Formats: sequence, structure tokens, C-alpha cells
Amino acid sequence: MKSWRFLLLVAVFAMIAAACGTGATTTTAAPATTAAPATTAAPTTTEAPMAPVGSAENPIKVLFVPSVDAQVIVAGGEIMADALNQATGLTFDVSVPTSYAATIEEMCASPTNTIGFIPALGYALASDRCGVDVGFKAVRYGWSVYWAQILVGRDSGIETLADLDGKKWAYPDTGSTSGYMVPTLMFSDEGITPGETVEAGSHEAGVLAVYNGQADFSTSFFSPPLLASGSWAEGDPPDVPDDLVSSCAPTEDGKKLMCGDLRVLDARANVRTDAPDIIQKVKILTISPAIPNDTLSFGPDFPADVRSQIEEALVAFAQTDAWAESIGNNDFYGWTGIAPATDAEYDPVRKMVKLVGYTPEG
Repeated sequence: MKSWRFLLLVAVFAMIAAACGTGATTTTAAPATTAAPATTAAPTTTEAPMAPVGSAENPIKVLFVPSVDAQVIVAGGEIMADALNQATGLTFDVSVPTSYAATIEEMCASPTNTIGFIPALGYALASDRCGVDVGFKAVRYGWSVYWAQILVGRDSGIETLADLDGKKWAYPDTGSTSGYMVPTLMFSDEGITPGETVEAGSHEAGVLAVYNGQADFSTSFFSPPLLASGSWAEGDPPDVPDDLVSSCAPTEDGKKLMCGDLRVLDARANVRTDAPDIIQKVKILTISPAIPNDTLSFGPDFPADVRSQIEEALVAFAQTDAWAESIGNNDFYGWTGIAPATDAEYDPVRKMVKLVGYTPEG
């Protein structure tokens, strides 16, 4: 697989005119003096100033892309919003737009009061379109990057990328970096043309499409497993070792998916309740090269002073236990921390977008 080639190669109102006419008067004698017509003062309209960003009248919109269950996102997002409100006194309004593209649209349409938790592809598109600016990137168990994974049935007989040619593909959303864009480039690089495609709506739904036999393969995010000793390294096999597969099951409290002492953290772990035998039924065919992690980004005209307050409060919130019940929850986005990010880190994603001429769908 020519993995590195494609990463290296790898957009918005009427003036009313009033004319006054003068009428001529005819006189037969000396012009008579006429009183000037009474005038009425033109009504003055004073536009009320916009309420300050973060006030109850103008809350900060916190947007989350719909990559996992929306109810989980809203519940966890409200925990974050409450913590930020307590730290800053600002008011926040959490929402999950209907798609990745809708999230970008909202950030560009409301440039002064939106913050968005958007993936690498979404950020590259939003920043180029209207100047959305990155603040932080996700950290997951020490990793500031993640990967795309291709999932197939463990007994499907699919062993190589070439075997995917003509097969039915379930992906989350065309705006998903790991779920759609990167796999698309992988397939193009290898001369693979999938058959029927299904937009599942989320990473979880894509995983379950393979599990339920509704698709031959699906694409989603890969986060490295946690090992009992040592750590996974890039280049190591991404899937659970064969000798541990039979042991894989959710923990008694249902919070983790364990295979012996190994904890699964990729998209399959998010369906452990609906499909406790997911590892026995669905395997990782391969993963992509590394992708820059998701972002926390700000609308292009977001007030700098308010942004500073939020950034400071987020750094503090990331150190609390409540973080793990919010965006740190593995059923949410699984961010174990945050780190400062720069716009330049997402240039490889911009190159990827240009390579395929990608534009988001509504």
C-alpha cells in the first residue's frame, strides 16, 4: 500500500433609494407667499446593540459532529458546558448538527459565537472556507494522531485490500476523515472500486452494518489498544491477537471492552452493549497512516478575550474527573486530554482535499 504517497499529496446583501420631486406653481399676479408645508420628523431607528458573546441572550454555541450517539454527545456536552459556565460565568448552548457539513455551515454562519469539536477534515474545510481557527487538538492515551480502520467479518474470507473490490461499503458520513476521506484515498491508491455504498450515519452504525451482515466492510476510527504492559507502537498489528479473541467481552459494569488484559479502544468498543461479541465477529483488515487528531476550533470572528477564558477553563477541566464523563468518555469522543494545535498541522489534510477535489455534502 502506497500509504505515504497519498498523505503527502494529500469554499456568502438592498439599498433603497428615495427620490424627492419638486412641483411647479403658476401665478397670475405677484407670487403669493405660501406657508412651508409642515414637516414631520423622520422616525429614527436605533438598532439595539448585540448582546455580549457568552451572555444569556447570546450564548456560545458548542457544536459537536455526529460521529457517535447524539444522546451521549449532548449529555456529555452539557457536563462540559456546566463546568465551563462555573469557571467563566459564560453561557453555552450544546448542539449536534445533522452532519459534518452542517457543523461547518453553522460555524461559518455564526462567526462570533461558535466553537466546534470538529475532525481534521472538517477543520481544513472550515478554515479555508471562512477562517475558522484551531485552538486545541485531541490527545488520546498519549497519542495526538489517530488512524482509519477497515473492518470486515472475521469469517468473511476478505484478507487483503484487493478483496474489497466490488464489495458493499458502509461508512459514517462523507465528511468523516477516518470514516470516508482517508479510506477513499486508500482505495484510489490501490485501484479498488467498492460496489454498493451505504452512508450509515455514525462510526458505530458502520461497525454494526458489518456485524449484522448489511455490508461487506466498513470504515471508522482506530485508536490503539491499551496493553497490560508496554504500549502499542505504530507498525504493530492493529487487531486483537488471535489467542485473545475468544476472551473478548464487556466488563461487568459495561464500561470497557476487554480481551484478557488488553482494552479495545477502536470504534468496535462503542458497540459493546449492542454486540458484546463484536471482536469475535468483526476484525480489522488494516489501518491507514496516521491522521492529525480532532480539533477544538473557534469561529473566525470569535472575541479573543472570551476565547482566552474558554481555553484556560478547558485546560483546567481536562484535569478533573468530570472530563472522563464528558468528552473523555470512550462512548463520546474519548479525548483523554488536549494539547495546543496550529493551523499548519492540518496542511497534509488540505493537500488530501485538493487531490480528490472534495467538497462537503449538506
